[in-house]
Amino acid sequence: MRRFGTFDYVIVGAGSAGCLLANRLSADPAATVLLLEAGGPDDWFWIRIPVGYLYTIANPRTDWCYRTEPDEHLAGRSIPYARGRVLGGCSSINAMIWMRGQKEDWDHWAALGNRGWSWEDVLPIFRALEDYEGGAVDGYGTGGEVRIEDPRVRWDILDAWREAAAECGIAPIRSFNTGDNAGCAYFQMNQKRGRRWSAVDAFLAPVRRRPNLKIATGALATRVRIEHGSACGVEFRADGESWFAQARRETILAAGAIGSPQLLQLSGVGPGALLQRHGIRVVKDAPGVGENLQDHLQIRMQYRVKNARTLNERVHSFLGRAAMALEYLVFRTGPLTMPPSQLGAFARSDPAQPTPNIEWHVQPLSLDRFGEPLHPFPAITPSVCNLRPASRGWVRIRSPDPAQPPEIKLNYLSAPEDRAVAVAAMRFTRRIMAARALARYEPQEFRPGLEVRSDEALARAAGELGTTIFHPVGTCRMGNDPEAVVDDRLRVRGLERLRVIDASIMPRITSGNTNAPTYVIAEKGARYLRAGD
Repeated sequence: MRRFGTFDYVIVGAGSAGCLLANRLSADPAATVLLLEAGGPDDWFWIRIPVGYLYTIANPRTDWCYRTEPDEHLAGRSIPYARGRVLGGCSSINAMIWMRGQKEDWDHWAALGNRGWSWEDVLPIFRALEDYEGGAVDGYGTGGEVRIEDPRVRWDILDAWREAAAECGIAPIRSFNTGDNAGCAYFQMNQKRGRRWSAVDAFLAPVRRRPNLKIATGALATRVRIEHGSACGVEFRADGESWFAQARRETILAAGAIGSPQLLQLSGVGPGALLQRHGIRVVKDAPGVGENLQDHLQIRMQYRVKNARTLNERVHSFLGRAAMALEYLVFRTGPLTMPPSQLGAFARSDPAQPTPNIEWHVQPLSLDRFGEPLHPFPAITPSVCNLRPASRGWVRIRSPDPAQPPEIKLNYLSAPEDRAVAVAAMRFTRRIMAARALARYEPQEFRPGLEVRSDEALARAAGELGTTIFHPVGTCRMGNDPEAVVDDRLRVRGLERLRVIDASIMPRITSGNTNAPTYVIAEKGARYLRAGD
C-alpha cells in the first residue's frame, strides 16, 4: 500500500457536506485538507441544466445506482435508490429544492439531549448560508454561498391545484421555511439564473486552488485505519492502486446515509455479529451503525386532464422540444429549468397531528416509473408523502469488499401508523382533485383508479405506487443512548479523532427535502472541528 501523504483532515465524500467541510477547514492556511470522492468531476453539461436530473439519475457516471431490498408492503418490489457519485454528490443530481424542515423537527432533536440543535440554534446558520434572489425577505438570508431562486416557469394547472388545495383548507402562502410549513407554495430552488447551483458551485469551486486543499476523484475509500482506539487516516483505491492518507487531527466521514455506515462497518465499527460474519475484525461493537434508516416514501397518484398544457405533450412534440430548448438557451427560463416538482403543500393527515405531517410534490407530468418516457396524454402527478414515518430500515454490508453495494432495506410501510397515514393522504389528495378549481380540467384518476376505495385496498395501492424521494437519513444517529453512533458534536462514540458529518446523523428525518439540513449539519460540524470541540 502506497502512502498518499499526511494531512490535518481527511474527508471521505465530496457531496453536500464534504464540499462545505473542505471549504471551511481549508480556510485556515495552517491546516491541510484532503477531500476524497469515489466519483468523477462534475464537468458533464447535464449536471448544470436543471432538467438534467433525468439523465444523471440512474447513470453510473453520476449515480451509485443502488437498489433496495424487496419490501413486503411495497408489493415485494425492489426499487432504484439514487445516490450521487460525482463531485457535489447528491447536490449535483437532486431536485434542487431548498427546504429547512420545520421547527418541531429540530426541537425534537434537541429534546433528545442534543445540545445546540434546536430550531433557534440552527436558524441563524440557515440564514448565513442563504443567498435568496429576493434579498433578506420572508425570513431568508442573503449574501451566503447557497443561491436560492424562485421558479422560472409556471403552469396554469399548478395554479389551479393551488386554488383547489385552498378550497380544502390548505392556505396559499408565499414560501415555506418559516418553521411551520402549513400551506401551499411554489418551491424555492438551488439555482442561479436557470442553472443548478450545487455544493461544488457554492463551496468547492471558489476555493479549489487553495494550496492547502487537495481533491482526489476516483478514490474509493476502503477502510478507516483505527489504531489503539483512534482513527489515523483512510485507506482508498485509485488508479488501480491502494493508498493510505494519514490524518493528523481528524478523519471525517461525509459519505452520506449509505456510504458512511458502510465504511464504518468495513473498518470494524458496527454490529459485532455482522462484522464477524464477514470476517472483519471488530474494532468497536457499535450496534447502531447502519440502523435507524428512514426515508420519505412518495405515493404517486396520477390524473389525466383536459384543456390543460402539461409537460407530457410538449415532450412528445418536436416543436415543443425545440421551443423549450430555444427558450432555455435565450432566456434561461421554461421547462428545462424545472426540478422534478415545482409546487408543494403541507398539511395534517388528521387533526391530532401536532404539525403538518404530509407533503405533496405536484408535477405537471406523468410517467409509469422514473427513467421511462412521459405519457403521451396531458396529466399531472400529485405525489404525497408521510413526513415522519415510523418505519425503520438498515444499511448492512454484504461482504468485506468495499466495491460491493451494501444491503439497503427500508421496510417502507411496515409500521401500521404509516399505512394509516398513507390512506389518509390518498383520500386527502382525492378531495383536492375533486375541488371546484380543477373542474374545468376534468381530472380523471388513472393511478390507482377510483375503483380502489377501501382502506385495505388503498394501503395496498400505496405500496404498489410508492417510491423514494431519495431522502435516506439516520444510519449513524446522533444521541446519548447506547445505540447512538455519534454524540452531539458528531464524534463517533467510543473512538478518538473520528467524526461523521452528514445526513446519516439525523435522529429523525426532517420535514421535506434533506439537502438544506445537510448543509447546516456540515456547517455545525466544521465549527466544532475548528473550535476543537
